[in-house]
Amino acid sequence: MTILVTGGTGNIGRKVVDHLLARGAGAVRALTVNPAKAALPDSLEVAVGSLRKPATLPAAFDGVEAMYLAPTPDTVEEVLRLAREAGVRRVVDLSGEHESWWGGVAKAVEASGLVWTHLSPGDFMENALSWAPQIIATDTVREPYPHGRSTPIAMDDIARVAATVLTTLGHEGESLPLSGPEILTRVDLADRIGAARGKPVRFETVTRDEAVAVLAPEMGDTAEWYVDTILAGSVDWPAEVQPTVERVTGAPATTFAQWALANAASFLP
Repeated sequence: MTILVTGGTGNIGRKVVDHLLARGAGAVRALTVNPAKAALPDSLEVAVGSLRKPATLPAAFDGVEAMYLAPTPDTVEEVLRLAREAGVRRVVDLSGEHESWWGGVAKAVEASGLVWTHLSPGDFMENALSWAPQIIATDTVREPYPHGRSTPIAMDDIARVAATVLTTLGHEGESLPLSGPEILTRVDLADRIGAARGKPVRFETVTRDEAVAVLAPEMGDTAEWYVDTILAGSVDWPAEVQPTVERVTGAPATTFAQWALANAASFLP
């Protein structure tokens, strides 16, 4: 059985590759635009192509039984049609609620005729890396909603779940909600980063416009959307810890403190 990992050099897809290989999954193929820059293991089969250019995909799908599908809403229906025609039987996709930005991926997968499992994560721990420039420069995080909360999950845990589902049976037709093991406020996140790097991080509550101005150099035009949608929405969000990571993989989810310790260098000069 060949497993295809689309987005094989992306933030999550690359980790899916590693977890599949660690599980002894056999034939694993990674889809990438530029194999020369992919830095993938020598034992891995590499296919050249892009989900955003479906015409590049038929060769990548040849002989594939199951695949991890990275979210590309604009082309997902065509991608799934080509996969089905090539004989792909199962898909594990990164998506979300039908009403969300990537809900179109979930709906297309369900309509594809393939056996499917949705992975639906909440806030990524890696999103905290957007704080790195201001923490390095000022030892401070400036945001408008200190009490906003989430249950952040490490991308590595998402990948671990994906690899488990791709290599086992029992989660067909399920939407798996994924979270980290704790409900944390924005202040909690800053405190844990400070502890991990050995230097406190202060949280300064600022206005909405000030927060946009701080984030714009790193996030560009998405800074306003991020502040108005993600940060503002986190204040009243009914955060709930999901046990999915441990239930599926048999190992507990990564805590934010553990993630911060592993990434402490990103928050230091």
